[in-house]
Amino acid sequence: MQNFVPQDENMIDILFRLAYNSGHKAVPLLRDKKARIQAYCRIAAKEWEDLTMSTKFSRKTFLKGSVAGLGMMALNVCTAGAASAAEPAAAAAEDTNSLNLIPKKAASVKVTSRGSVSGGWQGEPVFPNWKGYTDDTLAMNHMYTFVGYAGQGTLCVEPESGMTGFNLFVNNRQINTAAMAAGGVWNVDISGQTINGRNTIQVGGIRPRGKKVTVRVGYPTVQEGSLQDVGIDRDALELLEQIIQADVNNGFPSAQMAIVKNGKLVYQNAWGKVNSYNPDGTPKTDSPAVTNDTLYDLASNTKMYTANYALQYLVTQGKANLDSRLVDLLGSAFVEDTIDITYNGYENPGLKVNKQWKAELTLRDILRHQAGFPADPQYYNDSYDQSSQSIVPGAVNVLYSGSDGSTETRTETLHSIFKTPLMYEPGTKTVYSDVDYMLLAFVIEKITGKGLDVFLKETFWDPMGLTRTTYNPLQNGFAPNDCAATELNGDTRDGYVSFTGARTVTTQGQVHDGKAYFCMAGISGHAGLFSTATELAKLASVMLAGGYGENRYFSRNVMDTFTAPKKEDAANWGLGWWREGDNQRCWYFGTQSSPNTIGHQGWTGTLTMIDPSENLVVVYLTNKINSRITDPANVNNFNGNWYTASTLGFVAQLLYQGLQNHGTDPNNAYSALLEDMAESKFALVAEGGSVPATHPLVRSGYAVLEAMAAHANSTHSYMDRSYFNDALTLLDDTRDAEELAKLKKMLNKF
Repeated sequence: MQNFVPQDENMIDILFRLAYNSGHKAVPLLRDKKARIQAYCRIAAKEWEDLTMSTKFSRKTFLKGSVAGLGMMALNVCTAGAASAAEPAAAAAEDTNSLNLIPKKAASVKVTSRGSVSGGWQGEPVFPNWKGYTDDTLAMNHMYTFVGYAGQGTLCVEPESGMTGFNLFVNNRQINTAAMAAGGVWNVDISGQTINGRNTIQVGGIRPRGKKVTVRVGYPTVQEGSLQDVGIDRDALELLEQIIQADVNNGFPSAQMAIVKNGKLVYQNAWGKVNSYNPDGTPKTDSPAVTNDTLYDLASNTKMYTANYALQYLVTQGKANLDSRLVDLLGSAFVEDTIDITYNGYENPGLKVNKQWKAELTLRDILRHQAGFPADPQYYNDSYDQSSQSIVPGAVNVLYSGSDGSTETRTETLHSIFKTPLMYEPGTKTVYSDVDYMLLAFVIEKITGKGLDVFLKETFWDPMGLTRTTYNPLQNGFAPNDCAATELNGDTRDGYVSFTGARTVTTQGQVHDGKAYFCMAGISGHAGLFSTATELAKLASVMLAGGYGENRYFSRNVMDTFTAPKKEDAANWGLGWWREGDNQRCWYFGTQSSPNTIGHQGWTGTLTMIDPSENLVVVYLTNKINSRITDPANVNNFNGNWYTASTLGFVAQLLYQGLQNHGTDPNNAYSALLEDMAESKFALVAEGGSVPATHPLVRSGYAVLEAMAAHANSTHSYMDRSYFNDALTLLDDTRDAEELAKLKKMLNKF
């Protein structure tokens, strides 16, 4: 050993100075590096002989002012391992661990052999010197950080052939590496070492020097868990259940919810029936109950899970560029086929200028909803007037593409989009447009050479085990009652809307959106996707880490680009994503979510909320439009819109209260909130004048009071009972007499 010439001169200098500065003046300040280390090792070896090899001494004692401790650091650097070549491999590995100072405190983890290393990884650092720095003193060469969650995690470790030992730490806890034989590939279970959020791997002490260790880090997946596991107050969820159930009891169609926190599916539930009403508005009695497996029409939530996910993946892979022009991707016809339309209320710039605008449009413009396209040109409606952007009986739709839902009509729809002139100069306005995401569907198909549905299934759904996420459920193995129904009378809005080919029966298992159904064969980037809350919560969790298991989807840089504020004065918009920003999406994400919360909503009554600060995903799905039109004067206002369950943000609001409980009893706060909600409901009733008891707004007010009664019964609190009795004074003695009697009977005596 004393004649060993080390290869790393920088480390020799460091060890020499450590010994000298510790006060051991027996090490001379020799200029010759070989002489230095030989002199140093002579001293270290002498002291090491005086120490027991049982490894029972502590690291603290060992290192405290001990030159022998420093000598062992030199031995770790300078020797190829204490075991002789003739010893068995297992013995060599064990002895190698004995050089790691505290082998008996190293965690023994499950290590299993692995054949293939194919997969998409969160990280794939090769130690040492994984960052490529030449100065070995830099600590970042030996550490790598990844996203994980407590109770789960696996590393794929590959020690190079010929290696005799190495150190592995996860979050500063040493992992026993004895079973990881050189030349093999090993799955290492680190579930006992991981924490929620950022985790650190440290690899070093590789022997002999010059060998390498590759550590591949997978992505977290969604595991089963409980509310208690993640610190969510169960009373908050019970209150949510009471409100939604009371709404269902009073006429709301149905709902489904799933919550993932810290990589754990901690909650899933469903309320109501898959089809609540007959076409005439009378309640159905033969419809099955909604379950956690019921598929919902996601409406515009489709945008994030299809077009956004696909583009984020393609940009990460280097197959798409956000600044690519649409004309370069789709061909010159995108510009040249443009026709001239004067939109009412907008100045016509002339066809030449309009073509110039379209020629410069990029993918980024489309994702920002600033491209200039109208919101809803209804390519399927032959009576739609493009100038007024409204249905005009007898009008001729100059952009009509067809309404048979065929693949041929889908192709023709692309040509209709090519012909569509821009309504305003790109970048000057934000107009939320379905056309933007219909275009993106065609762009993705052009880039991938596959149908949008095929690409998404192959890339996301199948690898993630999502079997109930699909376009066109009835064409893909599902029955109508597997799906929550939407509109009672098809596309006619209870008979107040009419056009050639309109559906007239209850929509169930078919996408409600006309552009998706009639023009895009059910497969589009703006609408058409069906799924369950549970599967969507898993899919949404990809946005917290960028991948799932051994599937790499999005780089951190790409996710940051897509979710960053569109501009300083529009912090509620990212690229496609909706952002909380400065309390700008409260109706969807509540007032307590972090500013970087992202998500989207859908017209059928669906919500996705992703809060990276809390490692939280909430998916809440309803079919609120499975109800009659409230007033023919507004054919977009359904009875289901009046209920608390349809105001999507209330879910987030109550959930965050459950997260912020911190051991206090929140029930009085919950009861006070319910009373305030009831007051707000009946204030709206009073504004409406003479509103009958059958009106959904009044029914929703009754539901809040019934939830208060259920809450008081569950808490057995006289304070909650008092809040409830105060709230009863909001009722009208004449109009609400029947409900008042019912509510008084609901409150238990205690």
